[in-house]
Formats: sequence, structure tokens, C-alpha cells
Amino acid sequence: MNDPILPGRRRFLRQAAMAGTAFAAAPFLRAADPTRRFRTVLIGCGWWGKNILREAIASKRVQVVGLCDVDTATREVAAEQVNDLNGDRPKTYNDYRELLEKEKPEIVIIATPDHWHALQTIAAARAGAHVFVEKPTGHTVNESRAMLRAARDGGRVVQVGLHRRIGPHHVSGMKFLKSGAVGDVGMVRIFAHGGGGRERPTPNAAAPDGMDWNLWCGPAPLRPFNPRLHPGGWRNFLDYGNGTLGDWGVHWLDQVLLWSGEKYPRRVFSTGGRPIAGPAVNDATGQTTDAPDHQVAVYDFESFSCVWEHRKFAENNAEKHRIGAYFYGTKGTLHIGWQDGWTFHPSDSKAAVVHEDSQLQQPDGHNLKLLWADFLAAIEDGKPAVAGIEIAHRSSVLPLLGMISWRTGRSVAWDGEKERIVGDPEADAMLSRPYRGPWVYPT
Repeated sequence: MNDPILPGRRRFLRQAAMAGTAFAAAPFLRAADPTRRFRTVLIGCGWWGKNILREAIASKRVQVVGLCDVDTATREVAAEQVNDLNGDRPKTYNDYRELLEKEKPEIVIIATPDHWHALQTIAAARAGAHVFVEKPTGHTVNESRAMLRAARDGGRVVQVGLHRRIGPHHVSGMKFLKSGAVGDVGMVRIFAHGGGGRERPTPNAAAPDGMDWNLWCGPAPLRPFNPRLHPGGWRNFLDYGNGTLGDWGVHWLDQVLLWSGEKYPRRVFSTGGRPIAGPAVNDATGQTTDAPDHQVAVYDFESFSCVWEHRKFAENNAEKHRIGAYFYGTKGTLHIGWQDGWTFHPSDSKAAVVHEDSQLQQPDGHNLKLLWADFLAAIEDGKPAVAGIEIAHRSSVLPLLGMISWRTGRSVAWDGEKERIVGDPEADAMLSRPYRGPWVYPT
């Protein structure tokens, strides 16, 4: 998805031009006042945050008034890029609280690591802003609940980055599945596999000049700075993310909920480990990741079973697909993937295979343009956002429950109405986690 040939500034400009062309063709936006521009800020100015901001700028519906990042160089480069794109001169901030207080935004984009999503979304909603936040909603279940409460209380639209809900080949694959063409589906298998091997500790280092590492860690534990952790690698450090299940699994578990109409499973069990990556290391000299290098999670729903699996070794060359979801029905098997579109393999050997290519928006290979247009339509027309906080909360809970089961080593019974783990006080306590002071866990 990255273009290694172009330097960051030129790549951002080229991608923005491409985004503008594609966005103009999107049919989703029907603005009451197409000339209105929303006061918009970005919290988290790394690669993915700028991907989202690029789509916002391409819509020609935002005035970028502020940028926030704990790394001085990152936020200053982003400010230059914004100015080159549309002439806006956003002010830059180290602390999101100062940004919200001084800029009074109408839209806040949040693309920080998972452990920051809740506090920043809640603060933005309480400040009166609509929010576009990356998935999953929170790092823990009760953070996600608090985000949902803040959005409800403030009457704000919170769109979550579950862009597969609106991607064209995902939508058509879901339509095919719901048509009955696959028959009665009794089992779903979702997965994301890759390659890798033994992991050696990466030496700790001083944080880059101009980076507020203490604020980056925020409410999570304060680890030594390590280049394996930042930028990007935090997803596999469980203080800040929830491994592959939290990162990739939430997308495919969301697809399962979209298909089934069921809101939650009755029971979850997960197992896995690090036999290939090796023991996790976090000491004064160096660190490895600590997420499992492979994991299986079984979700027991009312009318079907769902199995998640990931493996960070061996690739998946023995099968045709590396990422996606298999829906096993009485009439055959449907695979909905990412870059490989969707394919139906009928049980009847005489019947033809049905396939549709992926329809992904470049250059990022996802469907952020459509999701951003839907976000604006939800703000202006009052229609439910396609990946709104109510939906995204339920989907985000599922990988978080899988991680609780993995940590405890036993299955958890889930009361989806009360959102509590039944009969296991130790596991139920993991729906929250302690915060590092002076940060206070949201309620």
C-alpha cells in the first residue's frame, strides 16, 4: 500500500489528487449546503491518519484548523502537506486537550494507537464534535461502552473505520450471501495469515528529538522507547493494542455480525501462543512484541459457530487465500476476501464457480472515500452512519473478549444484554484495566 519510490511529501500530494478524482464520482454525499466547510482537526498525524485526512480534504468539505501529534516533526510535516493541498494553515498541538479547547472543531479525526481511542473520542464528543475514529473502538470493553455513552449523550455522529461495511465487493458479497445462494450457513471461518520467524529483542533507545514519549504512552504503562514499538509496531504490544485479533480480526468479525444479524455470541474461547516468535522480552536493554504469533478464537453464536485464526509464520500458500472469511453453507462455500474479491465454490461439482473481483480505492487499497462520504451524510442528513458507534461497539467487543479468554486460558460466557462475563469474576474484571495516573478510566 505504500509507494517506496516517492518521498512522503510528494506521495501525500499525488495520493490526494487521485483521491479527489475518485471522490467526485461517489454517489453517497447529498449535502444540504455543498459550500459549507466543517472545522476539522486530526489527532495522530502518522501515515494512516493522513490517509483519512486526505479523503477529508478531497471532499472539499473541511477546513483543517488543527493537527495534533506528540512528535513535533510529524505534526509539522503534516501541516506543510495540508497547506500545499488546500491552502489551510492548521495550528499544531502536542496535547489533544489544548487542541479541542482552542480550535473548537466540528469534526475530529482520531488515528492514534488503540489505547488512546476512548479518552480522545469522549473528549471530542463532549466538546461538541462529530468523530471519525479508527477501529477498534477501545482497547478494553468498558472503554468502548464509555465511548458509546458519550456519543449518545452528546448526540454526536461517531463513525468507526470499519470500511469493509461499505466497500463495493464486500457489499455485493454480502448481498450474494443473504440471497440464499450459499444455503444455510452453519460455520464461518475468518483469518489473516502471514510470514515470520524467531523474534530477537530490539534494543531500547532514546525517543526521537521533539517526541513526548510519556504522553504517547498516556494512560497505558510507560515502557522504554523502542523503534520496534513506534511507529506502527504497537499493534503487537498488548499494553497499546490487541495483536492481530484486535487489528485484523475486528474487520472480519464485523462482517460476520453484518451477515448474521446476531448482536453477540454466547461464549468465546481462545488459545494460542508464541512457539515460533519466542518468549516476550521487556527489560532495560530491549523488547520484543508480546502478542501471540498464532491464535484461534471460537465464537459460539445462537445459530452458527465462528472460528478466527491467525498465524504470523508459514504464510498460507497451501490455500488459495491469505485473508478473509469462509462462509460454509449447504449449497457451497463463499470466500469474501480483501484484494482477491469474493468467490463462491458450489457443492455441486457441475455448477459454475461464481467470482467478483475486488473493488478497492487506490492508492491505499481500502474504501475510506466511501466511508468518509457516508460520515458527512450522517452528519448532515441525520441517517445512521454505516459504521456508527452502536454497530462498531458490538464488533469491537468480540476481539476484546477473545483476548480475555486467551489471557485467562479458559472460555468466557458472555451476557450480551448486560455486557458482562458470567460466572467468572476474574475475567469480568478484565473488561476494564488500570490507568496510569493522572489519567482516569472513563465511565
